[in-house]
Amino acid sequence: MATRTYQEVLRRIEADLADGRLDVGGRLPGERALAERYGVSRSSVREAIRVLEAMGLIRTGVGSGPDAGATVIADPAAPIGAALRWHLASRHLPVADIVGTRVLIESWAVGEAAVREVADADLAPIVDLLDEMDRPDLPVADFLNLDTRFHVALAQLAGNAVIAAVMTAMREAIEQYVTAAVDGYPDWSGMADRLRAEHRGILESVRDGDPGLASERVVAHIQGFYGATGVG
Repeated sequence: MATRTYQEVLRRIEADLADGRLDVGGRLPGERALAERYGVSRSSVREAIRVLEAMGLIRTGVGSGPDAGATVIADPAAPIGAALRWHLASRHLPVADIVGTRVLIESWAVGEAAVREVADADLAPIVDLLDEMDRPDLPVADFLNLDTRFHVALAQLAGNAVIAAVMTAMREAIEQYVTAAVDGYPDWSGMADRLRAEHRGILESVRDGDPGLASERVVAHIQGFYGATGVG
């Protein structure tokens, strides 16, 4: 599998920090400037920024004031290198092991998020992902990409930087096995409807502050897909 473009952006940002072209405490250039510098799309830059933020290496702000943009808050050289190596190695892990790890991580994460009573403002980006997945004309590949982003975003709600980093590192492996499962599945339309409903149910449990139900639903969701498709 070819290296994803956003992974190349991560490497380039790491190199710029190592060479002193970017500094801890300083701000990253805007999306457009980074896209032009690295010769990639703005969406690839945006994805790389999300990964860096999930790893706790940058902090992003919105608006146009002094807190807008992305600020480097930690030395990323070692963590980024480790995360990228994990990305590469994870392609060769048994699917059953990835599924088992997801069950452990995500069941804890959604339960923790429910206990924390996450604010609606923090849930809004996840709702946007689910709304995008409801588009009837959405290509399968885009649906699966959004699906994986949904699960990573859910894990991030737990507020644990290590869990967020691990789920972000697992993202490519998750998307790869899910794509392989769907390629051979005879009723994608029915499966997509089922996944949409289960996603909404998981998020509803988190919003309602019910950790037991949130954990139960995400476990059933992950294991149910794995069992139905028989991938791996």
